[in-house]
This record gives sequence, structure tokens and C-alpha cells, in this order.
Amino acid sequence: MKRKHPELPDRYDAFLQELKERIRSAQVRAALSVNRELVLLYWGIGRDILTRQQSEGWGAKVVDRLAHDLLQAFPGMTGFGARNLKYMRAFAEAYPDQQFVQQVVAQLPWGHNVRILEMVKAPAEREWYIRQAVESGWTRNVLVHQIEGSLHRRQGRAVTNFQRTLPAPQSELAQELLKDPYNFDFLTLGTEMLERDLERGLIDHLRDLILELGKGFAFVGNQYHLEIGGQDYFLDLLFYHLRLRCYVVIDLKIEEFRPEFAGKMNFYLSAVDDFLRHADDAPSIGLILCKEKNRIVVEYALRDTGKPVGVAQYRLTESLPKRLQSELPTSHDLAGELPRFNLVTMRIRLERALQTIAEKRGLSTKLVGIAALTRALTSANALSTEVVADLRSVSAVLNSAVHGQNIKAEETQSALELGNSLLSRLEGSD
Repeated sequence: MKRKHPELPDRYDAFLQELKERIRSAQVRAALSVNRELVLLYWGIGRDILTRQQSEGWGAKVVDRLAHDLLQAFPGMTGFGARNLKYMRAFAEAYPDQQFVQQVVAQLPWGHNVRILEMVKAPAEREWYIRQAVESGWTRNVLVHQIEGSLHRRQGRAVTNFQRTLPAPQSELAQELLKDPYNFDFLTLGTEMLERDLERGLIDHLRDLILELGKGFAFVGNQYHLEIGGQDYFLDLLFYHLRLRCYVVIDLKIEEFRPEFAGKMNFYLSAVDDFLRHADDAPSIGLILCKEKNRIVVEYALRDTGKPVGVAQYRLTESLPKRLQSELPTSHDLAGELPRFNLVTMRIRLERALQTIAEKRGLSTKLVGIAALTRALTSANALSTEVVADLRSVSAVLNSAVHGQNIKAEETQSALELGNSLLSRLEGSD
């Protein structure tokens, strides 16, 4: 007969056997839904440990012994160490609502949940980071970076006139997308920097800039040229937001906000709306990033501005913490990210060119997508055989980029060259 350990509670053996059966059952279900089942399993174990500690006085030694026995029973699983069992208990204590765990929390990997438990103490803030991580698909390192940067305190805090200048659904979303301040701690710029140094640094670290801006920003260009009234103007940074379906103009300032900055941005947005905005696009949005700002001055400057404009500060640090230097995306990552954004932008531009031709031919204004527009225009004899062939050739690469797939460098370059050629021919024939 197996001897009972004298320090273990009377019901310990039965509880251990029950856990073994539940773990074996979860292993089978995990083949279909690995992460969700694992998180729910850990939550259930943590809840039962918590219950027994509260009702039967279990101490740390019992949890240590439980870890030992579970690791013996499941030698191929590494998640049943004493430290992780204590995380499970803390996890169950932090989220007592099982429905919330099933519907929301279990969408995140266990490692994400552990980081949130360790780094965020307020329940409301924990829920905020969980929902943001699920919606944006953050990696664990990005999650840590956003928590360390206190994103929940910055998101939606920019001073804007969106409520007055944008329709309700878009104004709320646009407000939530802008932050204050923005963290440009990936830059190492001295106190004597010029605006062109700030712009050049952001472009050199475009992957980090897009990470800080948030999900949905597609880079269009820097020093983007517009000719207005025979004079040349250049936008510091131009983005297109895929969810808002609008252009976002960013003006960089290395000084405190001045009222005339709002007038200049209003001018830029009027030009972008006239020259770049498609009929289906929402109104373009401006973001003025300043070293400092006086909130009252900003509110007065934006009060009668006709275009949607937001004003926020940015902050720099002399250097990144060593841990973040290894964890954050590097400039090498730009080779994979920037081409994809360029391809997404190319797809939008080609679709708009085709829509313009379709509208002039009196075709349905509800047509969307390069493939559907190409078929309709082909039937109307509005496209040459060569253009149709080139559109079909380039569409596969552009669609792959839109769906986040990695594209080889030579395929990207060929697609962009062919796309630019198509744009010239389409715009010349509309």
C-alpha cells in the first residue's frame, strides 16, 4: 500500500487524481484549440488551488508538492512547475468571471497573460491591455513595450476638433487612434536637432514609428510633393489609415505649438482632399506633433479650423533600455515591412484609377476590388488586352500584401514597377 505523506491534507490524493484526469482530457481537446484550452485549463487549476487555500488552509508546501507530482505524471509538459501553478492561482484571482476568461482573456497566449499579471495591477487597465492586444495582434514583446510606455494613459488623449469636424462614428474612432504624448524613444537625437533630423530618424525607424502610431497606418511617403498654384509644398509624413479609409498628414515641429501651425495644416488637408482623396474616402485628418504644447492655446487654435486636426506632443530619450534594444523590431525588419505597406498603397491607387474609369463609363458605383472592376471594364471594352493582362499579373502580389503575407524582394520591386506603369496608362486613358 502506498504510504500517505504526513504533511499532505486528507483530500490531496483525490484532488491530484482529479487534476490528472482533467489534464488528460484537456490534452485531447487542445489538438483543436491549443491556446484557448490551455488558458482555460490553467484558470480552472488556479481557481481550485485558490478555493482550497481559502477553505482548507493549503500552504505553499502543498503547491510545491502538487507541482512535483504533476511533473512526474506529465513529464512532457513544462507548464506545471511551482512558479507557474502560483501564476495560475494569481490568474484565477485576478479574473473571477469565467465567462470573461472564456470570451476575452483566453484569446491571448498564456505568456501574454502572465506579463499582464506581472506588470499591470489595476483590473480596468488589465482589461484594456487584454482587449488591445487581442484586437491588434501584439506579440509578447510589443505588449511589454506598450505597457512600459503607459499606452493606456496616452491613447485618445490628443487635443482635437474631431467631434466638430467629423461625423460621429469616424470622430470617435479617430480620437481613440491618436495619442498624447507619442513615444519616439527609439530615436537617439541630441538637443540641437533640426526638424529634418527628426523626420529622417523616423523614416530610418519606420517600423518602430508605425508600431507607435498603431494598427492600420500604411506609409505613403515623406516630403510628399504637392504643387498648388504653381508653388511646391511638401508634407513631412503622409499615411493612409486602412480602417478609417482616409489620409493622415503628419507635420513635425521641434518647438512648442504655435497657432499658425493649425492654419498651415488646414491648408495641407484642403490640398490633400482635392488632389489625393477619392470620392469613397473619409475626410483627411491632420496630426501636428510638437515638442511641447499649451492645451488652452491649442483649443483656441482649433476652435474655428474647418478641417479635422489633432495636436500631440512627442517625447525622446537619449537611448533605449538594453532589454528593449534586443526585443523591439530593428531596422532590419524594415526590409519586410515597408515593401508590404507600399504594395498595399499601390493596390488602393490602382483600384481608385479603375473606379474613376468605371464612373466615367457609367458603370455601377458599387464595384469594388481590382478583379471585379477589371471584369466590368473589360466587358465594356474600356481596357486594352495588355492592361488587363498586367492587372491580373500584379493583383496576386498586391492581394497577398493586403493579407499580411511576406513577399520576396524581387517580386515586390517588379509589382511596384508594373503598378506604376499601369497607373500611368490608366490615368492617361480616363
